[in-house]
Amino acid sequence: MTTNSSNTTSISYRDAGVDMEAGDALVEQIKPFAKRTMRPEVLGGIGGFGSLFEMPKKFKNPVLVSGTDGVGTKLKLAFELNKHDTVGIDLVAMSVNDILVQGAEPLFFLDYFACGKLEVGTAAQVIKGIAEGCEQSGCALVGGETAEMPGMYPAGEYDLAGFAVGCVDKENIINGTTIAAGDVVLGLASSGAHSNGYSLIRKLIDKSGIDFESDFHGRKFKDVVMAPTRIYVKPLLALIAAMPVKGMAHITGGGITENIPRVLPAGLTAEIKKGSWTMPQLFTWLQAQGNVADSEMYKTFNCGIGMAVIVAKEQAAAAQKLLQDAGETVFEIGHIRVQQVGEAPTVVV
Repeated sequence: MTTNSSNTTSISYRDAGVDMEAGDALVEQIKPFAKRTMRPEVLGGIGGFGSLFEMPKKFKNPVLVSGTDGVGTKLKLAFELNKHDTVGIDLVAMSVNDILVQGAEPLFFLDYFACGKLEVGTAAQVIKGIAEGCEQSGCALVGGETAEMPGMYPAGEYDLAGFAVGCVDKENIINGTTIAAGDVVLGLASSGAHSNGYSLIRKLIDKSGIDFESDFHGRKFKDVVMAPTRIYVKPLLALIAAMPVKGMAHITGGGITENIPRVLPAGLTAEIKKGSWTMPQLFTWLQAQGNVADSEMYKTFNCGIGMAVIVAKEQAAAAQKLLQDAGETVFEIGHIRVQQVGEAPTVVV
């Protein structure tokens, strides 16, 4: 093997496409965002090899609950619209709403931001949104990873993932085992499509030819379709502290008909009444663009219900009032009954 010993040019990591100075600059930009999310249990700050978090002393028999997710192809619209300030909220919401359904209080969150070339301004917008999501859910943004990988992603694109860790006392875990026939299903309104079904949404947008800047019932269409996922943590933790909550279902991928069954005991069905809640105009429009069947809508999108909460019939009115007083829009959307032979565990009638 021969080498070209006459070549005295020194090749750096930057020459290979990785700008470590940009990474350092990003860390400095995001430190104030992360600082606003801190909890007393955080030991240390952003920048260590690992993040230290002391177990809150209020938990007597603590069980850790974890969840992880991404934003999915909603990011493709973020790239197209050059709108990066809210996808971080989506990222946090998908994990904290998931762990919430078992009664867990989110404690801390870590993110993973991967790109081909680090654009500090764009990344800072994304992570500022992540910090906003953490503030909304009361959890600390204790760290993360920014990976600059030349050749892995097209210019201007990135991917996001993250995970949340929460805690619940063992005796307070919500697992659906007490759900019984006659219980009421409350639906908490979504803020839009949240972060699910965007492969179909993008296809229907392309088919329609709609202008993202056009007026859509008083708002720009781009703002409607990019509305960040609603975070239900604080109102629902307050509800859990006030009364028994038998079960909760985060309405994400799989929609209404495939998420509620995940919390139901065998032999029971959730009967959801069509028309018992206000269907947002976005979903009506999407359905019309592709002549999408009702069954496909209910298993693909949240259709206006971001979280289902199951309580005893005699406590439904009080639960609804408490949530409404906390700023949620709440509908009584159905009830639990005995499952018939061959019947699905959630039906929309």
